[in-house]
Amino acid sequence: MTAEPGVESVQRLAELLLARSMMVVTAESCTGGGIAWRFTSVPGSAHWFERGFVTYSNAAKREALGVSEEILEHYGAVSEEMAAAMAEGALRHSHGDISVAVTGIAGPGGGTPYKPVGYVCFGWAMRNQAPRTTHVFFEGDRREIREQSIAMAIQGLIDILESHQE
Repeated sequence: MTAEPGVESVQRLAELLLARSMMVVTAESCTGGGIAWRFTSVPGSAHWFERGFVTYSNAAKREALGVSEEILEHYGAVSEEMAAAMAEGALRHSHGDISVAVTGIAGPGGGTPYKPVGYVCFGWAMRNQAPRTTHVFFEGDRREIREQSIAMAIQGLIDILESHQE
């Protein structure tokens, strides 16, 4: 029997969170809860995973995370600004200390010339700090884009925690 994909990175994340007595929260759109699923695949995740929001629709982003209509209108549901707002909203609506948000176009349809299939935006936030964001153009089919997004979201959390000095 082989280990779940990405289990090593989740175990590293768990070590970092536990060492700091921190809890993580997720806000997911295109990954559909895949990050939360990956976290809860590891035994003991209740000690460091606080909750996950799957906010696939714009209404869910507004209602569950408090994302403003202005962000939707000015930047769109798939933007770094949206990812930052989702990450901050996840912290405001939870007991988490650090969050990750993902929004993107996993395909096969829905892309535009400016935001093609594979365009994914990420936001990471910690309490009392400005959020970090980025975007990536992933290649592959829907499953591959989602898998790459999950991996990058987790690695981003690890990078922030490894660079964060108490």
